[in-house]
Amino acid sequence: MTETLRRHHDAYPTRTGSNYMVLDRPGPVAWGTAADGPIDAQTLQGFESKGYLAIDQLVDPEELEVLRVELRRMSEDPSVRADERTIIEAKSQEVRSIFDVHRTSEVFKKIANDPRVVGRARQILGSEVYIHQSRVNFKPGFEGKEFSWHSDFETWHAEDGMPDPRAVSISISLTDNYTFNGPLMIMPGSHKKFISCGGETPEDNYKKSLIMQGAGTPDKETLTRFADEYGIDVLEGKAGGAVMFDSNCMHASNGNVSPYPRSNIFIVFNSVENTLVEPFGADQPRPDYIGVRDFTPAG
Repeated sequence: MTETLRRHHDAYPTRTGSNYMVLDRPGPVAWGTAADGPIDAQTLQGFESKGYLAIDQLVDPEELEVLRVELRRMSEDPSVRADERTIIEAKSQEVRSIFDVHRTSEVFKKIANDPRVVGRARQILGSEVYIHQSRVNFKPGFEGKEFSWHSDFETWHAEDGMPDPRAVSISISLTDNYTFNGPLMIMPGSHKKFISCGGETPEDNYKKSLIMQGAGTPDKETLTRFADEYGIDVLEGKAGGAVMFDSNCMHASNGNVSPYPRSNIFIVFNSVENTLVEPFGADQPRPDYIGVRDFTPAG
């Protein structure tokens, strides 16, 4: 009875077997004000309208080197490579992502709970926050694979049970982001619309989707319409900088055929007022290392 009631009142139905739909997103995006933290009023307004903000330098060169050393250590550790939390490219056997790093690495735990990071997340979401997901991503030179267009919230809603898009991600660059080494691309303003995707969620979908998205990927016609309406911003930036973006932003990244690798730390903060319930579009939730169900506030 509870599950039926929850799905009946679902504001973001998706993967119901029906066709793709575009729904308006109610409510605010930036919940806090300039008085609540380090982000000024103009930048907050930009986040509200575009769905993202850039930080030129979040960590200093010394901190950056510590993070890079830890990144190399984890990627070269045979036990980490063999762990289910590590995603390996089938063709190249290169590490694509390592999940749950805020709980398996003291170095990444420290930056994930750093006031410079958590304070901004609290300000944007207007509440205490907890870490819904963390990972490090790799795009090695010549071999780095693309990430198709998608909204993170669509997956977190359907497969993890996140009720509303009151979550924000921060991507901290460990390498320089050029236009040609597969940087983040965002359709600014797209976060105000929710694309309800067709089809249904396959069993254990995460085992395939973490390597190549399938379910939850919008159709080409809708993506073309979004690109025509919102445009595409390519987010370049120096190592040590960061981008924060709303959970419902339509985003992607190209493959990296350049010689220059791209790596980043990716941390998702969810409001403690938006904690997970049963999945809205899957038979069971994804593992805890992908969608954390410990709602202890970060920081």
